[in-house]
Amino acid sequence: MQFGNAWPTYLEIFDMELPETDLSRMIDGFIVKVGNSVSWIWIALLAVIVLNVFLRYVFGVGRIEFEEIQWHLYSIGFMVGLSYALNADAHVRVDVVHERLTPTTQAWIDLYGLLLGLLPFIAMMILYGIPFVLDSFKTGEISASPGGLGGRWLIKSVLVMGFVLLGLAAMSRLLRLWSFLFFKKTH
Repeated sequence: MQFGNAWPTYLEIFDMELPETDLSRMIDGFIVKVGNSVSWIWIALLAVIVLNVFLRYVFGVGRIEFEEIQWHLYSIGFMVGLSYALNADAHVRVDVVHERLTPTTQAWIDLYGLLLGLLPFIAMMILYGIPFVLDSFKTGEISASPGGLGGRWLIKSVLVMGFVLLGLAAMSRLLRLWSFLFFKKTH
């Protein structure tokens, strides 16, 4: 336990990690590679913000394109970050309660949360997201702002891609939970 930390972490209490399966290891590796690659987007976002602020306050020039690029880059980072956070078990939950439970109880809660909450939500987002992107592509949707970006379907497709990645991360976590709950090794 770290000095000054009043609440011990999950691993400090139980020193437990979920077992891996061959498939979960493959999915996790893919998610980490994608997450590490896309993490550079935050540098690009910072550069665009600095450039936009510089142009606005030094030259008095505001560019809608830069503002839209900012939210596009942020959206990409956020949507990919969801799968990366689930993969690293760094997502938000009620840790004050969760930390106090046994590893088996935590695993059951996570399993039911994935099966009854997250996976149906992901399926719904993908199911309704694909026609959303296709409609944007077919109509040649562009930004409603004057001087805004075209190809609106590209950023909308990030929504679907992000949920596909999140679904993969959820499946990997589900495999690991299943292995922990039903194929425990006894010593």
